Amino acid sequence: MASTSSSMALPAPGLNAMDLLKNNPAAAAQFKATVGGSLSEAGKAKAKAAAQDFEAVFLNSMLQQMFTGLEGDGPMGGSGATGIWRSFLTDEYAKGFAKAGGIGIADQVYGALLAQQEART
Repeated sequence: MASTSSSMALPAPGLNAMDLLKNNPAAAAQFKATVGGSLSEAGKAKAKAAAQDFEAVFLNSMLQQMFTGLEGDGPMGGSGATGIWRSFLTDEYAKGFAKAGGIGIADQVYGALLAQQEART
């Protein structure tokens, strides 16, 4: 992702992401290029993939917390190397859960992305 010369300030509490896009044309253009400028099938597929990736990241965070502090023998405990293996395992679990339908976060995010696309076009 290329950086721009203008700095992008974080929105104040109470503002939403659309306020940031309205006040920053460069960010709005980048968002439109990333998500897609219209409701084409390609744009919908990108939005669906982004929503599914978002849910996978959330689920990965939840699974990492479940395994924090787990010690002992076997695949989920032991030496430092198994900690790395565990992170890969939880990442794959999260991706699998999200791909299989997850817990419903991806559907909500997908709907919000489509609504934002419709509002922008």
